[in-house]
Amino acid sequence: MSLLDRVQKQQGPDPSAVPDGSYVPQAGNSPARQSSSATRTRTPFELQAERVKNRLQARLIEQTAAEDSGDEDREQRAARITEALNAVVAEMGLSLTKPEKQRMLDSVLNDFLGLGPIEALIGDPTITEIMVNGPDQIFVEHKGKLTLSTVQFESEDQLRRVIDRIVSTIGRRIDEGSPMVDARLKDGSRVNVIIPPLSLNGPILTIRKFSKDPYKITDLIKFGTITDPMAQFVKACVRSRLNMLVSGGTGSGKTTTLNVLSSFIPEEERVVTVEDAAELQLNQEHVVTLESRPATVEGRGRIAIRDLVVNALRMRPDRIVVGECRGGEALDMLQAMNTGHDGSLTTIHANSPRDSLNRLETLVLMAGAELPSRAIREQISSAINVIVQQSRLRDGTRKIIAVSEVLGLHGDQVKVQDIFVFKQTGVSEDGKVQGYFTATGIIPKYFDHLQSSGEGVTKELFTPSPDPAAQGGK
Repeated sequence: MSLLDRVQKQQGPDPSAVPDGSYVPQAGNSPARQSSSATRTRTPFELQAERVKNRLQARLIEQTAAEDSGDEDREQRAARITEALNAVVAEMGLSLTKPEKQRMLDSVLNDFLGLGPIEALIGDPTITEIMVNGPDQIFVEHKGKLTLSTVQFESEDQLRRVIDRIVSTIGRRIDEGSPMVDARLKDGSRVNVIIPPLSLNGPILTIRKFSKDPYKITDLIKFGTITDPMAQFVKACVRSRLNMLVSGGTGSGKTTTLNVLSSFIPEEERVVTVEDAAELQLNQEHVVTLESRPATVEGRGRIAIRDLVVNALRMRPDRIVVGECRGGEALDMLQAMNTGHDGSLTTIHANSPRDSLNRLETLVLMAGAELPSRAIREQISSAINVIVQQSRLRDGTRKIIAVSEVLGLHGDQVKVQDIFVFKQTGVSEDGKVQGYFTATGIIPKYFDHLQSSGEGVTKELFTPSPDPAAQGGK
């Protein structure tokens, strides 16, 4: 008897019936979603696997109720699931081949202990981002390029189970009353989820992965994100307690760069980090991590980034590191930088150093403080010392395209000058961006401060580099 025959014999109710509690597209929803659902035909194996998992889940619940298994480690749980799976397969009278049985076991273990079919993508170190657009479409970012993966979820129910498992581990929830959530995986990878009715394509899961071992400055030099002279300069800026702003667009690598800069903070200093979802991986011994909290289902209990920044000021920090300024917390961060908490770090979404200061001004206005523009710019010019501008180029590579210093308020504008830049000279036939890093030849105004701090920075560091192409180089 073929697998299809066994499925049809065992199936019972209509396999195309929508399970209770799943999202059903309503009139007016995206035609593309309805078309996708209509054309997607589940394989006989997927249908059988779904029935086995339902039976297996019921059995495991019974075992958990009858036994105290709270102290089991992953290997023990895997052994118990494997044993229960063999019993369920025998009860259902299925005769699976060895490859089918192994495939079923892998699927069950990934579903019950991991993240379902995307578990393999999570474990692939060459994949940096995973975008799940409903159960039937998964895109991945591989070496900076987006590609459609062959991996699919067996059903929307399976995708929802994976989502629930992710958000529940950090004490958050997602349902129709709260259809958006930010979360993180155990390794710190960033997770965003949005579900119907806000998403017309079914549940949408986006995972931005982070390296298990945090990148170091040597890794960024090897990747071509930064050069050694630039690295020496930013390291000296962090150690000499200059306030730094990491600016860039979405997916440009701001958090990675912030993590690398934070690694230069001396071991003996007390660091307080403030984030929406804890992502920074600092190796210093004296680190306190604060994480914002969304409102409860009753609409109470929300703790915003701004509240945490204010609280951090009372915790005797040597450094405050804010994962991202995106609202009124910008004003509190500027005030902290101007009142003795020098050497602080944060990130902001902007496309250039000049734009980052304009956006910072806008964020301060969002705090509700009715301050004149000049007063805000004076705060910014005295608080921010160095801006590191990051960008994701068209070929997918990430580079620090400018390291700039803030000179102060000149007239009504905050003046910024570049110390290091990346000059793009063209694009190769295979789509690779061509260019080179160079110093602008300007000696930063903080040069004396860096030297007096004992960082050993020399003026030769700021000598411009010639264009390699003009010298016959590659």
